[in-house]
Amino acid sequence: MAHVRELYLTAAESAAKLLAAPEVAAAWREPSALPKLSVNGLAGHLAGQIFALPKVLGEPVPIEETIPIHDYYARASWIGSDLDDPFNVNIRTSGEKDAGEGPAALADRAGVVVRDLRAALPAAPSRPVRRPTWGPWSLTLDDFVTSRLLEIVIHCDDLAYSVDLPTPELPKEAVETVVDLLARIAMRRHGATGVVRALSRTERAPVSISAL
Repeated sequence: MAHVRELYLTAAESAAKLLAAPEVAAAWREPSALPKLSVNGLAGHLAGQIFALPKVLGEPVPIEETIPIHDYYARASWIGSDLDDPFNVNIRTSGEKDAGEGPAALADRAGVVVRDLRAALPAAPSRPVRRPTWGPWSLTLDDFVTSRLLEIVIHCDDLAYSVDLPTPELPKEAVETVVDLLARIAMRRHGATGVVRALSRTERAPVSISAL
């Protein structure tokens, strides 16, 4: 699983380059492709998937139970929640806060953190990590990195689409890792039959098998 760290770092580098694109700065105050989220809020949220790693690595090793990543998503109350759910409101406000100093400052900060992580993350020991918004559980570092990889893959597409840029090309294995995870979440939400039909039988596929 340590290989996921390299996949994450490559994706994070692509995200930092996207954040620095002039098209992002030009659309900074415009609505994004996501409801109720501005381009700057989306950019801040994407950058937050980079900033999260130094935060968890700098915290004490948690004492809470360590659970597998699929159990983490099974317990995540925000999946499928309303846009005005407090969790989603906090996503928007925290993204805008991270982006508060403007596009250039956000892109510069993201680039610096990625460069620092290039040295720190591969050498980091395997250990549990957690965030304060979770319940009484933690994840292994590599599972947390995988969850941030998922966020980067999804939100790079969101941000690129929002500013009329091509979605950054990421390593095939990075995308496969995320698609596998999304498929497992979608099966839990919609059932195996619905997912199989959506992938193989358009004539009887459900309207949506959205994982998140």
